[in-house]
Amino acid sequence: VVAGHVFGGWGVAVATAFEILIIFVIAEAVPKNWAVHHPDRAALFAAPIVTALVRFFPLRLVSSGLIRLSDLLTPSKGGREHAYVTEEELLAMADAAMEEESIESEERELIHSIFEFGDTVVREVMVPRTDMLAVDSTAHVGDVIRVAIAAGYSRVPVYAGGIDDVVGIVFTKDLVRAEWDGKGAVEVGEVARNPHFVPETKRLSSLMREMQAGKFHMAIVVDEYGGTAGLVTLEDLIEEIIGEVTDEFDVEENLIEKLGPGEYSVDARTPIDELNELLGAHLPDGDWDSIGGLIFDKLDHIPDEGEELEVDSLKLVAEKVKDRRIVRVRVTKLAGEESGEESALEASEDDASAEPVPSTLDNDNEDDATMAGNGTTSRDEIADGRKATDSATRR
Repeated sequence: VVAGHVFGGWGVAVATAFEILIIFVIAEAVPKNWAVHHPDRAALFAAPIVTALVRFFPLRLVSSGLIRLSDLLTPSKGGREHAYVTEEELLAMADAAMEEESIESEERELIHSIFEFGDTVVREVMVPRTDMLAVDSTAHVGDVIRVAIAAGYSRVPVYAGGIDDVVGIVFTKDLVRAEWDGKGAVEVGEVARNPHFVPETKRLSSLMREMQAGKFHMAIVVDEYGGTAGLVTLEDLIEEIIGEVTDEFDVEENLIEKLGPGEYSVDARTPIDELNELLGAHLPDGDWDSIGGLIFDKLDHIPDEGEELEVDSLKLVAEKVKDRRIVRVRVTKLAGEESGEESALEASEDDASAEPVPSTLDNDNEDDATMAGNGTTSRDEIADGRKATDSATRR
């Protein structure tokens, strides 16, 4: 205003140029860029100045008053203790850092997994009761040893009367010790250890702290009615952060297998979020966790093999149904609805033979065993060796 009044139009132009060049570029942008590229030197240079300003009581009193006034004018739900940086902002920063190649894509995925870990409940990662391998408490030690060794498990749940009444967890090393001591005919219930029970709605972060404090690697998951919903291990929790952990005992199964352009054969236990990420789809969330659960909810009945429905531009076909349970689902992307994510996926997999997307069915990783089988094992079934250990499944 003064420049315009004194020098006219040229004064306004000069004042604007001065403000942009001197105030914005030299006084603001350049120091900030220098501090970003030399953080240690900038901190050492600014520390004495900041310390002097903080110790100057009148300035501190005025600044505190201005901050309180700002909080009153723009209150937040959590008050002054409320976080000014949200989870979404941190995740966005990780995405931006990856795009700028400041971090690797694996590091970005790890950051996202850590945040998702705190929001995940046990029900989403547990081995369901239908896939558990368990033994009757009246089974003999010698018989259970053969089952445990054949399956490659280091821990096996023990029940009394039914799978809803789990009374213990037997360790393979305890079975071997009992057999060595000549107690092969002893009932397995006598050497089983006390089980740990957790609700299916428990957060994974809380369960991990509990496992660390209690020094146990396996817990029986119970539903709201007190029945057995499944089991969960420490390895399950770790895999939610770092991905699948495989060892020499693991059996690989094609969780998602590419059949052709826009067509996949999917295990019905595949989590909805994993399928959405892989195909670039937007399948809805709800009371279900897997693609099989989504089909049950949408059809509202147990499907027959070949029954199909359309959800979010995807055709879902119950490819294999066994004992009221959907085993595999054929997923087809409808014409004209292919997304960029799937196009990239198909381009990477377009070779002479379609490469399946593997999923590891973890069995036993020394002490960190995830045990799964097909149903429960009674004493008679153990004795005649009719338990099919190769049907062991795991999420």
